Amino acid sequence: MEDNSSRVTEFILLGLSDTRGLQLLFFTLILLAYTMVLLGNLLIIVTVRTDPKLSSPMYFLLCNLSFLDICCTSVTVPRVLVALLSGHKAIAFEGCMAQLFFLHFVGSSEMFLLTVMAFDRYTAICRPLHYTAIMARGACWALVAACWAGGFIHSAVQTVLMLRLPFCGPNTINSYFCDVPPVIRLACADTALTEWLMASNSGLISLGCFLVLVASYVLILAKVRARVSQGNWKALSTCASHVMAVTLFFMPCIFTYLRPAGTLPTSKYVCAIYTILSPMMNPLIYTLRSSEVKESMLGWQNPGVHPELHLESRSYSTPTQ
Repeated sequence: MEDNSSRVTEFILLGLSDTRGLQLLFFTLILLAYTMVLLGNLLIIVTVRTDPKLSSPMYFLLCNLSFLDICCTSVTVPRVLVALLSGHKAIAFEGCMAQLFFLHFVGSSEMFLLTVMAFDRYTAICRPLHYTAIMARGACWALVAACWAGGFIHSAVQTVLMLRLPFCGPNTINSYFCDVPPVIRLACADTALTEWLMASNSGLISLGCFLVLVASYVLILAKVRARVSQGNWKALSTCASHVMAVTLFFMPCIFTYLRPAGTLPTSKYVCAIYTILSPMMNPLIYTLRSSEVKESMLGWQNPGVHPELHLESRSYSTPTQ
C-alpha cells in the first residue's frame, strides 16, 4: 500500500539558469519572443477574420494555426517569465500535470493541423479541378475538429499514464516546464513499459505526421518540376518555407519523444525550439510572406487580387488524369 504522506505535492523546476544575470537575459529574450508570438498571431487572426478576400481554406487553416501557436506558448511561457523574475521555481503536482496535459493537447493538435495544411497544399496544386469540392467549408471545419479531437485523445492517454505512476521524491525537474521525459524520471517505480508506451504514442505521432508532410511536398515538387514559370517558382518558394517551418517544429519533437525518457538526456534548450521559437517564426514563414495578407494589413483595397492559393493553383495546374 502506497503511503500518501510520502507523495510529492510539488515539483521544483530548475529553469534555464541559476545565474541572476543570465536569468534577466533569458527573461528579456523570452518576453520579447512571447510578445512577438502574441502580436503576430493575433494580427493574423484579426486580419483573416475581418477581410472577405482571405476566406480561402488556406487562410482558414492558417488562422487556426495562429490560435494554436498562441495557446502553445501560453501553456509554458508566462510561468517561465514569472520564475525568471521572481525566482519562484515550485509548481504544484496538480499544476504540473495540467501543464503537461495542455502542452500535449495543443502540441499534438498543431501537428495534426500542419498535416492537414500539407494536404490542402497538395490538393490545390495536384488536384486543382477537385479542390473546391474536397476542401469545402464543412470539410475544413471537420478536419480542424478532428485535429483537436486527436490532440485531446493523445494528451489524455499521456496524462493518465503519468497519473498512474507513484511520485515520492526526488521532486527536482531539470527543465523550465513539466513534460513527460523529465517528470517520468522522478517516478518511484519501474517505468520501462510506460516509457515505451509514451514513446510509441508521442514519438510515432510526431514521426508519422512528419513523414506525411514530407511525402505531400515531394508530390507537389514532382508535379511542378517540369515547369519553370513564375507561378511555379512561387510554388517552390512557398513549399520550401513550409518545409522549413515543419522541420523546425517536428525535428525537436521527434528527438525528444521518439525514445524512452531514460535513454538520452533531453536538452531544455532543444525544447525551447518548439515551445517558443517555432510559434514565433510561423507568422513570418506561413502568412506574412503573402502579399494578400500584407495588403489587407495595410488597408489596401484591390478587388482584383485573389487569395494566393488560387493564384498558385491556376499558375501550374493541369487537368486531373
